[in-house]
Amino acid sequence: VVSTQSTVSSGINAEYGGGPTGMAMRSLNMKTQYFTSRGFAVFDVDYRGSSGYGRAFRQALYGKWGVYDIEDAISASEHLVKEGIVDGERLAIDGGSAGGYTTMAMMVFRKHFKAGVSYYGVSDLLGLAKHTHKFESQYLTKMVGKLPEDEAIYKERSPLCHASQLKCPIGFFQGSEDFICPPPQSKELYNAALENRVATFYVEYEGEGHGFKKAANIQRCVSNEIYFYSKVFGFELADKTENPPPIKNLNIE
Repeated sequence: VVSTQSTVSSGINAEYGGGPTGMAMRSLNMKTQYFTSRGFAVFDVDYRGSSGYGRAFRQALYGKWGVYDIEDAISASEHLVKEGIVDGERLAIDGGSAGGYTTMAMMVFRKHFKAGVSYYGVSDLLGLAKHTHKFESQYLTKMVGKLPEDEAIYKERSPLCHASQLKCPIGFFQGSEDFICPPPQSKELYNAALENRVATFYVEYEGEGHGFKKAANIQRCVSNEIYFYSKVFGFELADKTENPPPIKNLNIE
């Protein structure tokens, strides 16, 4: 889903949903409206593995989570840059849960997107496989591989195992009561960003779980996210940001 309410000089925000076999919703999305009304184009990526296109398309992600989702986001953004719709130097990506994993992986393994924000994402696939809730305890067997025989693949695709490669600005939103992707999944990569002298922030909401419910927190996330992009990309916001996140390493070369 691509919104083109922008000029060629606009940045673009790639949004990644959860799942990782979810799908972009075709209904009104107020977060999308927030970004497009402030000069961003937004594309919500139905990468290979998304629901809504038949079983074969959804099952294409089996064994390829952390590969196809990244490749398809890059391909989509490259097309938009080539068409002159967006500025290739101001590409941002965000996502929650599985989308948070893709965001982290993109920031660590690829340098295509220039900034990213993860919402309660996954940095350690092995940790997720070992500690996630019972309902999804075998999900990664299909998405990544069997354990213990495929442990090397889990480590190869886990951003935390390659944290020294993190060089792109990245922010984190996390719930303190998230038992699916608990706080260490975000906080450990945040600590790596600090150590790597990468522009970063970390906001943890007390009492929130996997997916934020409180309206005030949801509103703050959106305003803080675009505030982060304004500082990274160097543009002025039309709105004053209430309680902006403290961004570390912002002006460090």
